[in-house]
Amino acid sequence: MHSVAQRSHPSSSPPFLTPFSVSLPSSLSPQFFDFLKNIGGGAAAKQAKKVVRPTVIPEPSFNVPIALLAISGVSLYTGIVGESPVGVPFGVLSGVLGAFLTLQATRVKFIFDDEALELQISGKETDNVVVGGQNRWSYESFVNWEFWWPGFPVLVYFKEDQTTPEGQVHFFPIIGEGKALYNVMVERCGPSVTSGPKEVAESEEEEEEGDN
Repeated sequence: MHSVAQRSHPSSSPPFLTPFSVSLPSSLSPQFFDFLKNIGGGAAAKQAKKVVRPTVIPEPSFNVPIALLAISGVSLYTGIVGESPVGVPFGVLSGVLGAFLTLQATRVKFIFDDEALELQISGKETDNVVVGGQNRWSYESFVNWEFWWPGFPVLVYFKEDQTTPEGQVHFFPIIGEGKALYNVMVERCGPSVTSGPKEVAESEEEEEEGDN
């Protein structure tokens, strides 16, 4: 129980001006303040959990389409002028593919939100025409991913176990800004086995070996 100590004053003093003090037992005071600290810490922790990573959408890149169109021009030249038997067919094939990827670079977006990688076309959600399901994969489902090649990115590969328990493999031509795509994949999906960054991958392998 709280003890209330009241001083005596002349009877002429109004009652509402009578000073008083309240004291808490010394055994309860630390517990009370610890309780307040825990409440404050819990609120701060909840606020920290609400922090959401920004959505990253790499800008379109036409490096691969331009390279294919250049190869197409050279192949057609060697096929027509140099009479190479494979020049014209290869030139036509690489030219069609280069034109197709040029169009796709303006339509396809790799969207990295706080929880998953999503592939959209013209701002709309898409379904995988091969294995079915939405083209959206949580970062936690990534088993591995690779960049071919980090110096001149052409193709990205990743394997995830969200679509199928045994793991589903995906390949995409890199028609987004390569450096931005690489950096966000390292941040959200972790380091790859061979594409790097090597120092991070090696340190994680050492930690796994130490745990075993």
